[in-house]
Amino acid sequence: MFTGIVSDVGEIIKLDKIPAGQRVRIATRYDPKTIELGASIACSGVCHTVIETGSLEAGSSEAGSNYFDVESGSETLAITNAGDWATGKKLNLERSLSMGDELGGHLVLGHVDGLAEIIEREDHPDSVFFKLRAPEQYARFIAQKGSIGLDGCSLTVNDVDGDDFTIFLIPHTLAHTTWNERKVGDKINLEVDMMARYVARLNEYTPS
Repeated sequence: MFTGIVSDVGEIIKLDKIPAGQRVRIATRYDPKTIELGASIACSGVCHTVIETGSLEAGSSEAGSNYFDVESGSETLAITNAGDWATGKKLNLERSLSMGDELGGHLVLGHVDGLAEIIEREDHPDSVFFKLRAPEQYARFIAQKGSIGLDGCSLTVNDVDGDDFTIFLIPHTLAHTTWNERKVGDKINLEVDMMARYVARLNEYTPS
């Protein structure tokens, strides 16, 4: 379980294809001594299991002096933008929620539903406006002023029009996540609010 509050921006420094999918090494500022093997870390919104940790040579990566390895299976590569990952790509990172942690965003599972596409970007002095198009089957879960998970960030939906929705990002978010690099045409990992999903399911239920 996560909150969608990014705590580090990592960088892919190694990527290998494996029979099951791919294995990546991510440079990070996280202390490897605090990461248990088997722990969950959300990598741009995709929950991954840590299979190796370690330290890098000094100065070998601007993203941090430590690393962790994860593997992405074929299902993950098909549904998320992990299939487009490459060395040098920056990823929003968040470690799993612990009991007693502040819930600063909203409850996020790290189970990506599909890919939204950025169809418009407008830069303003104090914010950046994005318009995205959601997959048709998930658009109904997106509500004006509701929460949404996008590339691992808990964000507030500004407006909704059919399959399209908009967000405004403040300078702090742009400076501490990968969003400042996002452009029109980029595919973004989308996770709908799980509460919206359950409410929709309950509305579909008809007692026998």
